[in-house]
Amino acid sequence: MENQKTISNLPTVVDILLQRASYQPNQIAYTFIQPGKIEAKNLTYKELDQQARAIAAKLQSIVAIGSRALLIYPSGLEFIAAFFGCLYAKVVAVPAYPPRRNQNMSRLQAIMADAQPTVVLTVGSLLRTIEVHFTQNPELTELYWLATDNLDNDLAQTWERPELCSNSLAFLQYTSGSTATPKGVMVSHGNLLYNSALIRKCFDHSSTSQGVIWLPPYHDMGLIGGVLQPLYCGFPVTLMSPLEFLRKPLNWLQAISDYKATTSGGPNFAYELCIRKITLEQRENLDLSSWEVAFNGAETIRSETLEQFVTTFEPYGFRKETFYPCYGMAEATLLISGGLKAGSPVVYHINESALEQNQVVPGVQGQEGVQKIVGCGLTWSNQVVIVDPELLTQCKPNQVGEIWVSGLGVAQGYWNKTLETEQNFHAYLGDRGPFLRTGDLGFLDNGELFVTGRIKDVIIIRGRNYYPQDIELTVEKSHLALRPNNGAAFSVDIKGSERLVIVHEIERSYLNKLNVNEVVGNICQAVVEQHDLQVYAMVLVKPGSIPKTSSGKIQRHACRTRFLTGSLNVVKDWSENPQGKTEFLRLKSNVEFMLRQLSTDKTNVTS
Repeated sequence: MENQKTISNLPTVVDILLQRASYQPNQIAYTFIQPGKIEAKNLTYKELDQQARAIAAKLQSIVAIGSRALLIYPSGLEFIAAFFGCLYAKVVAVPAYPPRRNQNMSRLQAIMADAQPTVVLTVGSLLRTIEVHFTQNPELTELYWLATDNLDNDLAQTWERPELCSNSLAFLQYTSGSTATPKGVMVSHGNLLYNSALIRKCFDHSSTSQGVIWLPPYHDMGLIGGVLQPLYCGFPVTLMSPLEFLRKPLNWLQAISDYKATTSGGPNFAYELCIRKITLEQRENLDLSSWEVAFNGAETIRSETLEQFVTTFEPYGFRKETFYPCYGMAEATLLISGGLKAGSPVVYHINESALEQNQVVPGVQGQEGVQKIVGCGLTWSNQVVIVDPELLTQCKPNQVGEIWVSGLGVAQGYWNKTLETEQNFHAYLGDRGPFLRTGDLGFLDNGELFVTGRIKDVIIIRGRNYYPQDIELTVEKSHLALRPNNGAAFSVDIKGSERLVIVHEIERSYLNKLNVNEVVGNICQAVVEQHDLQVYAMVLVKPGSIPKTSSGKIQRHACRTRFLTGSLNVVKDWSENPQGKTEFLRLKSNVEFMLRQLSTDKTNVTS
């Protein structure tokens, strides 16, 4: 068997799979636990190589090198083969969340309009589901649809290896923040290999490691951390459907126990779900002693969650030092910072009032006005600086500023978006640069990165980013009683989870004839259909009362503050747990919402 040093010197992901298939052909690379079935499906390196060659050969016969291929797959091994098939053909893969029957296609259409794919890869069963949308969306019929699960593996013999290098574009990772204008992060083979090496170093992975991943592969954490990292290090990984985890969180921990996993993880809410949903009786059969790296990312990391999880699962082998808080985003391929594998999470106590003024002042645990913040680890080989976002000067050690990142893991920019690429990927600090502007606020202390908030008004719920302006547009179009351009969407912390709040002005002509049930119902349904989000609370306010800047821009932070302090000029208000207020039937189950909120996004691992 070749050693990891040889693998590390290879220039592309294709070279790595070819090397694995040559030296370890019969080693199981991926195992997928099938929902409701005892028997799992396996895929060896040799089998994956053969399937990738066959898919690549077919692609080479129908599209040109550099074309984009949209990948729409359910959870399973077929996605992995299709992804590598694209790499083998030098076709740019575009992973996308598979639409459900009767679901709005706007996000998928927006991605298609931006990436302009010439072919869509999927499986036969899902293709039949998607075909019902063809009459309403005629642009779908203009694409070549290929069900890869029906291909003849003999096609592999006709595959011709294309010229590839580290700078070759591998895939587009679409952020989920904006339905109207999604941005495709351009990730090269070099980006993937650099970040894979960084993850291996941070997690201390080796060929003896074992992964268990439930994160969807169209999410950068699921794809890069769950599919490519095991290939890079040569260890097996067991995959499972996100839906199976969300329906029954015990499935995740049981898989870790059964397969003796050393690495697994997910967003903070995953650990919270395990705490709430796994009973004492169910825990008795768990053995989590093999778990070495429990990475926590994609949303705010809460110290309370870490503490409760340790208390709950320590009797079954889980150790506090297993927790691995980290920070990253799709624009930096995946990982930016992470802790020491053998160390416990770093938790600071800081003064809340000072933090609101972007100052770092230590506080005493237990005192009023002191909050706990979890460190996101060291920056390792990435260069991270904290910068005043207005003055564009480096901050002092006790100041909070924007997190800027430089390194070989920083992606190439946004597909077909020159201005946004220049603004976000080409920042300079004097003569130093270029840097990626993350849009996140934080500070460094003894090399440890702490993320404190966001400059932009991005809403992060269950690991997925949402741009408030998109939600606000959806809301204002949902009912004539709502004043255009006079609403705000933001999130608030409710019992450890971020929840969506809507504040919107009512048209003056509707003040005396407002049908609250109808307006609330329309808003909730529109937000569900367009964004797969539940509204936790909404406040309908009087005309002209939404806080704005002098130039007429909505001040969302000010609006949020007024909501929390109860100082909005309320006409009617509502919440999902109304206690005497207007009641409204939930439109869909919590499981469906959480599943959809795991689709692709900018993985801002802590904030």
